[in-house]
Amino acid sequence: MDQLRFDGRVAVVTGAGGGLGKAYALLLGSRGAKVVVNDLGSARDGVGKSNFADAVVKEIKDKGGEAVADYNSVVEGEKIIKTALDNFGRVDILINNAGILRDKSFQKMSDQDWDLVHAVHLKGAFKTTQAAWETFKKQKFGRVIMTSSNAGLVGNFGQANYSAAKMGLVGFASTLAIEGAKYNIKVNTIVPTAASRLTEDILPPDMYQAMKPELIAPVVAYMCHESFEDSGEIIDSTLGFATKAQLLRSQGAPLRKKPSDPVTIESVKANWSNVVNMKNARHFSKIADVTVDLVGKLQEFEDRSKLDNDRESYWTTYNYNSKDLVCYALGIGASVVNDSDLKFLYESHENFTALPSFFILPGMVMDSPVISQAMPAGKYADFTNILHGEQYVEFLDDFPGTEGEFTVRNYVVDLLDKGSSAVAIVNSEVFQGGRQVLRTQQHIFVVGQGGFGGPRASERALAVQPAPARAPDAVLSQRTAEDQAALYRLSGDLNPLHIDPNVATASGHPKPILHGLASLGFSTRHVLAKFAGNDPANFKAIKARFTKPVLPGQTLITEMWLEGNRVHFQTKLKETGNYVITGAYVDLKKVVKDGASSSSTQQAVSTTSSLKSDSLFAKIEDGIKANPDKAKSVGAVFLYNITENGKTVKQWTLDLKSGLTVYVGEPKTGKADTTMTVGDNDLMEIAAGTLSPQVAYLKGKLKISGNIMLAQKLGPLLKSGAKL
Repeated sequence: MDQLRFDGRVAVVTGAGGGLGKAYALLLGSRGAKVVVNDLGSARDGVGKSNFADAVVKEIKDKGGEAVADYNSVVEGEKIIKTALDNFGRVDILINNAGILRDKSFQKMSDQDWDLVHAVHLKGAFKTTQAAWETFKKQKFGRVIMTSSNAGLVGNFGQANYSAAKMGLVGFASTLAIEGAKYNIKVNTIVPTAASRLTEDILPPDMYQAMKPELIAPVVAYMCHESFEDSGEIIDSTLGFATKAQLLRSQGAPLRKKPSDPVTIESVKANWSNVVNMKNARHFSKIADVTVDLVGKLQEFEDRSKLDNDRESYWTTYNYNSKDLVCYALGIGASVVNDSDLKFLYESHENFTALPSFFILPGMVMDSPVISQAMPAGKYADFTNILHGEQYVEFLDDFPGTEGEFTVRNYVVDLLDKGSSAVAIVNSEVFQGGRQVLRTQQHIFVVGQGGFGGPRASERALAVQPAPARAPDAVLSQRTAEDQAALYRLSGDLNPLHIDPNVATASGHPKPILHGLASLGFSTRHVLAKFAGNDPANFKAIKARFTKPVLPGQTLITEMWLEGNRVHFQTKLKETGNYVITGAYVDLKKVVKDGASSSSTQQAVSTTSSLKSDSLFAKIEDGIKANPDKAKSVGAVFLYNITENGKTVKQWTLDLKSGLTVYVGEPKTGKADTTMTVGDNDLMEIAAGTLSPQVAYLKGKLKISGNIMLAQKLGPLLKSGAKL
């Protein structure tokens, strides 16, 4: 690896007479930087003076470096920067390292204890950085390091003054990172734990010896190098280890049900667990992003309130990725033995996609409070007394992609009284990107909870349809595995009825039973193969009723009838002849009979949407113009499918065969030699070097079809003009 040098750079290090500051100064001096070694020479509490700086300067000079001592207080930071300008004519790097301690418990702390610590740590960093700022701006270069502490990030007994100052430096650095961005001034924060004058009689002797400042100095030096691009970062380092720290915000929660409701102490208490829930917490680097996020959440609250105006709803989010799709496909009998199943099992397959019945899962409410909250007084619902009776799912938009997040609204549309049992009819509306993409309906039997005087039927219930009174048009059978229920439950239905023999016995079954939705998945795969060209995008809707249980290891026989664009089906067991799914149907967008192929997965791709990767292709175009001979030597046409949420949203053609051009859309003549499918964010990470193309390929984030070897020929060209 090439050595990172600082030749021609001038670095100012405050508090550099010993410990961390000395280690920083010596390392920078050894790599060619001219160093201003600032140190007042005081003890840990800021009292007294010594010539520590002179010894460090001598050590740098003895090793062939250039350095000068400075004895000014950081509160007079302008004098320190003047030393740099007077001696070296410029300043490029400032490491605000100087500090003192005045530790006392809060109640015993004096004004002087507070003021002195803040003067050195916080005001000192302010004065010195401000003095260098104009120079940084004029030369369009500057590297600033603030020094914080874990006492500032998480607090520490007896250090209220020190903790406040150190956390203040974090906010100070964050703001300067924003103000300095357009001038190439990078401002970052180090959180070091090392042996120094501040810790020499605080740390145990063995730990003091192990925590060498020299183990942290390379981290700080790298953050000061011209190649370091990050700004506003908080890096914690000790003992040869480094980690990034961030402030995170939870997703938060509304404190009232409707915009017209008041916020009360009681409503705050009722919603507090959601307020402090850090699941899916996010980091924001700009206050504008915080504002945009807040406005978005308030708008979402308004929109949800309008939807919930007539009934109580339960909102959830559902995230999925390629691993979830593969796991689900295995759970409903897909196998590598069948070539046609590979696109459901291999995330790097050029046609990788989800099975249609997977999208029933976002609306599953078996373990949510939506049913129990809808039960009449004296009635209850939990996993011990609920059964899945019927299921419906309808695709309202393009077929969903291979990864993404859904927002789901669940609500009970009706509660039926069937005498001995109740039936909750639960609707789920599934949204993505502000649009409703799916809707589902479940009929959930609540055993033993009828007799409350409710209606026996509902106009809101989507009805099953009887199978035609004639021989089936197609029949497929498939044996389930003994481990089928154990595998399917990994897709989210963890009811012990499907895995625990004791629970199964108590429920009257000889062994754990297969999930009804797993049986439905088998049957929909059969319909998919026979009448939809094995193309999930041909599915419009699925409806089914579950009538009997299935034991893992039994064989499912799916009988199918085609009438128009609707495929009626019912499923029975080979071993008993019992029908386990009845009244079922699949509505198709297009019928493609067994053996034919379907191209309905081809969806319209935008040519105008703005993506992050657009700027990358502009750089690639510049690279081609700058190196036409290299470009022509590649001699191939590449098509990039850029995706969001697993769906292609934009295409770019890189023609290095004839036109030497880069343009939006598919190749204008002929076909691409190599097609690469990659997410917008993933492509930017590959370009930035934070994601290896090989790793992206192995993880299914980068899919390549056609001539894979040609993709490797792009390297020399793109490295010369564009960062890819």
